[in-house]
Amino acid sequence: MKYAVRAVLFVTVLSCLSACSIFSRNQVEQPRELERFDEQFSLQREWSVNVGNGQGNHHNRLKPAVVGDTLYVAANNGTVMAINKSDGRTQWRERINEDITGGTGAGGGMVLVGTRDAQVIALDQENGERLWSASVSSEVLAAPQSDGRVVVAQTIDGRLFGLDPATGEQRWVYESTVPALSLRGTSTPIITGNTVLAGFANGMVAAVDVTNGFLMWEERVAIPQGRYDIERIIDVDGSLLLSGNAVYLSSYQGNLMALDVQSGRIVWGMPGSSYNGLAVGLGNIYWVDSFGHVFAVQNNTERTVWENDELRLRRVTTPVTINNYIAVADYEGYLHLISQLNGRFASRTRIDRNGVRADIVVDAGVMYVYGNSGRLVALRLP
Repeated sequence: MKYAVRAVLFVTVLSCLSACSIFSRNQVEQPRELERFDEQFSLQREWSVNVGNGQGNHHNRLKPAVVGDTLYVAANNGTVMAINKSDGRTQWRERINEDITGGTGAGGGMVLVGTRDAQVIALDQENGERLWSASVSSEVLAAPQSDGRVVVAQTIDGRLFGLDPATGEQRWVYESTVPALSLRGTSTPIITGNTVLAGFANGMVAAVDVTNGFLMWEERVAIPQGRYDIERIIDVDGSLLLSGNAVYLSSYQGNLMALDVQSGRIVWGMPGSSYNGLAVGLGNIYWVDSFGHVFAVQNNTERTVWENDELRLRRVTTPVTINNYIAVADYEGYLHLISQLNGRFASRTRIDRNGVRADIVVDAGVMYVYGNSGRLVALRLP
């Protein structure tokens, strides 16, 4: 519990230092103001619904999940909803008497969330009925995942749990070392084949066996530098991205990497500091640094194809690709479409005046953007 308190306090300091402002003598650099541009097109808003209190007041990054024709989404105040992704109609709504901090996972017929009070809760995908809850070691900030064979949940004290999907009983646990200070956040684990992949606050990525949690391989993404704890933070907090046989990931004050899923061998890497995940498309790797600059890097090289610094200090979300564009959102709730070809803005619309922290979900050509206040919007390119 002491570690959790320190992590919460630290993220406030970090937000002031690196995500919101930079000190220069007596002045504080403010987030860059948006400039007007000639929009190439306007996005089509398909529908919009409100989901509880959204992200709440604890810097959560709750992200919707899509399974088939249904979108599953949770709010910090315990609201969990199943929404028809084509028309936005609510299929069911449940209220859990818990503060949800990790979500939303969906798989194996379950909707999965994690809580501030160290619980993993499973609901039935069809009707929202509560199936089980399981106690873990500390707060869950990432969405639990399941492929029907196991439920995996990562906690802020550096543990990865494997739970029985029928009962929630613990099958195995993998433990990592925990640094003195870290960002408030946890990357979401990925299940692929017989492997569970997870990134940790100590700058490591591990692959464990899905059945027993035995370590298959681990790779260091970053090495801590500097004299002070604040300089030595190297969290892997961004979402992991599977592309072919590789997993792409980033670390704060460390590196960007692509690792072979089977062996952990480094297939690409370069220096870079980010607390978001990566995206790939048109032969490029797209990433947002910790100051909000958006980059395109030629795949398998360190050559920067373009850089967009017009969102500096605007707390930009993980980039996602859609058609020939990448989409990101910012702290004022604007959704930005940027050309993959040249890094120029193509379209912009405001989603939520309270901002957007959660990663954007793209499915079948539609973007689902979940604002901090709880507004969930579906948008399509014309």
